[in-house]
Amino acid sequence: MPSHVKSGDTVVVTSGDFKGAVGKIKKVMPDKMDANKTRVVVEGVNLVTRHLKPSRANPQGGVVTREAPMHMSKVSPVVDGKATRVRFTTKSDGSKVRVAARGGSELSVVRGTRSSKKK
Repeated sequence: MPSHVKSGDTVVVTSGDFKGAVGKIKKVMPDKMDANKTRVVVEGVNLVTRHLKPSRANPQGGVVTREAPMHMSKVSPVVDGKATRVRFTTKSDGSKVRVAARGGSELSVVRGTRSSKKK
């Protein structure tokens, strides 16, 4: 089943500590065993601090701040500065597209046109 968000989308966080934060999706991490556990990494959101031990690659060690993954249901695409739900529609040429519920603008193409099969 297609997802309501994908890499490169501008999204707003709808719940949690970072509610209202806007950023671009860097990475979508689907869970192979359970589709309900799909997570996303959003630029500048859900920042966590990690303490690194010295190693050959990083001889100094130190403290690193980076984005942590968050559940996909906590983000929504942004249209005209506001969060929107996503609908999936099939056009007359057979292509499937993501459409914003707010305003009806087309977000992206999920599947291209269907070619007729010759028998």
